[in-house]
Amino acid sequence: MKVTEHIEKANGKTLFSFEIIPPKKGKNIQELYNNIDPLMDFKPPFIDVTTSREEHVYVDRDGLFDRKITRMRPGTVGICAAIKHKYNVDTVPHVLCGGFSKEETEYLLVDCHYLGIENVMALRGDAMSHQRYFEPSNGGHPYACDLVKQITNLNKGKYLHDVIETDDLADFCIGVAGYPEKHIEAPSLSSDLKRLKEKVDAGADYVVTQMFFDNSKYFEFVEEAKKAGITVPIIPGLKPIAISKHLQMLPQVFKIDLPEALISEVEKCKNNKEVRQVGIEWCIKQSKELMEGGAPVLHYYSMGKSSNIEQIGRAIF
Repeated sequence: MKVTEHIEKANGKTLFSFEIIPPKKGKNIQELYNNIDPLMDFKPPFIDVTTSREEHVYVDRDGLFDRKITRMRPGTVGICAAIKHKYNVDTVPHVLCGGFSKEETEYLLVDCHYLGIENVMALRGDAMSHQRYFEPSNGGHPYACDLVKQITNLNKGKYLHDVIETDDLADFCIGVAGYPEKHIEAPSLSSDLKRLKEKVDAGADYVVTQMFFDNSKYFEFVEEAKKAGITVPIIPGLKPIAISKHLQMLPQVFKIDLPEALISEVEKCKNNKEVRQVGIEWCIKQSKELMEGGAPVLHYYSMGKSSNIEQIGRAIF
C-alpha cells in the first residue's frame, strides 16, 4: 500500500514509522533485523531505508594514495526488498539526486517497480565532504523537484528516452522533505515553502519533516504550508537526543534550535546514559503532544539503533 493509503485507512489515528540506515559494506544484515524486531510490536505500516551518496576514499598503492569514489552503505533497494519479504511491511527507499544520473535513477525505479515497492522518498541529498555547496552529479538532477518530476513522468509511462504504452504502469507514492525551521540554504522560511509547494505541484504525495525539538515549530509549519496551498499530509520527523555532543552537533549540522528547557536538562546530566534518558523523556512528551495535535504519523530517525525508539514506542503506542 501507499503511505497515503495507510494514512487514510487509519481514520485519524496516529501511526508509527521509523527510518533505518543500511549497514556498512561487509556487515551482516542480521544486526539490522535485530534492531527492527522490537519495533515491529508497534505495527509500523512502512519503514524508510536511507541511501548514501558516493564518498571519496584514499587507497594506498605502494606508498602512493589514489583517490577513489565508493559508497560505504550500498544496498538500499535490496534491504527494502528483504524487509518487505521478512516482515510483510511496506518499505520506502530514499532516492537521491546527488550521486546518481537520471539513467541510474530510472533503473533504480524500475527495480523498485519489479519488487512491488510502491513508495519512494525523493531527496536532493547533501554536498560531498569536499564541496562547499551541493553540485549535481554528471547527468543528474540539481533539485529534488526535478527528481519528483522524473518519478511522476515514469508513473505516466514517460521514461527518459521513450513513452511506453503499457498496462503495467508504475504508480509510486512520492514523499519529499520539509523543514519546519527552513532548509539550511534557504534565505527564508517563506521561500523554502515555495520550493516545497513546487515539489507538491510536481507530484509529491506527502512530506516528512526534518527533526525538530520544539513542537510549536511543526504546528506553525503545517499552518503556513496550508496557507501556501500545500494540502498533502505532513509527517513530523523525530530524533531523541542521545549524547551530550548533540547540543552542539545537531544545531551545527541541521541548523535547528533546541529549546532552553531541553538544553538545561541535558546540561544537568553527569553522563551520556542520563542524557539518553532525558532524550527519551523529551521525545515521549513531544510524541504525545503531536498525537493530540493530529499528526498523521510519528516518524522516528533511528539511525539503525532501536533501544531508545522502543522505549518511546512503548510509552506512546
